[in-house]
Amino acid sequence: MSARGAVADLESRGGRLALWFLAPTAAVLLLVVAYPFLYNVGMSFTNWNMFHFRDPAFNGLTNYAKLLREPEFLSVLLRTFLWTGVNLVFHVGLGVGAALLLNRRLPGRPLYRALLILPWAMPQYISALTWRGMFNLEYGSVNLLLGELGLGPVAWLGGEWTAFAAATLTNIWLGFPFIMVVALGGLQSIPEELYEAARIDGAGAWRRFTAITLPMLKPVLTPAIVLGTIWTFNNLNVIWLVTKQGEPGDKSHILVTYVYKAAFTYYRYGYAAAFSVFIFLTLFGIVKIYQRAADREAF
Repeated sequence: MSARGAVADLESRGGRLALWFLAPTAAVLLLVVAYPFLYNVGMSFTNWNMFHFRDPAFNGLTNYAKLLREPEFLSVLLRTFLWTGVNLVFHVGLGVGAALLLNRRLPGRPLYRALLILPWAMPQYISALTWRGMFNLEYGSVNLLLGELGLGPVAWLGGEWTAFAAATLTNIWLGFPFIMVVALGGLQSIPEELYEAARIDGAGAWRRFTAITLPMLKPVLTPAIVLGTIWTFNNLNVIWLVTKQGEPGDKSHILVTYVYKAAFTYYRYGYAAAFSVFIFLTLFGIVKIYQRAADREAF
């Protein structure tokens, strides 16, 4: 056998071995990702609900038509985008700001790092229930603090937008440490020589931030922002637990909590499956927008 043939044979064996190593992972992905997803898509074309639990029938695009005719659909969709946008702005702003502070030489810096990462490290379920208690009208610490400042109590969980604001504040507190950790890792990888050269050239703090820090952070912040968008868009726990299942009057729902209630409170399984497919397509479109923006910047 020639040397070229021997090399080709080794490459072929190596490729087959790699496929054998990948096979268990591929099987698990098929079982826990592909099969449930395809099952859900199939369910969205049926009339499966509590009245047809044992005998669901194919009903075509009926569930998708109901979804678009839903009176609350547009308001829930806009509220979801508002929820995602506001949270991301504060997550990135507070996260990068905290990372810039922690990247300096501060006394007790390890303690500050540990304290700031606690919100992200704690289980969301516990944090959400704790914040719901803090927003209690009579005994919550938020209203007690407002009273100390000379302001009247706010019925945080009694109004549509105040309940939404309470959930948003909770999620901002929960989410910014993730961006902080990512940004802090990126900051520590930036060579100090770049800042020294900028100072010699007379660049101020803001100029150094916009010309050095932000461009160097983009490669690590972009995937973190994409993940944060997906997680925030699909964040069931905070809205569900803080607002007591979308109260008052189902007016503080986002898409994922609306779907959850449709499926497990009203048992509209086919309708909820169609709604979840819509959520998937929406997130897929958002990720594609991020990807195209990143590709344009790369070239």
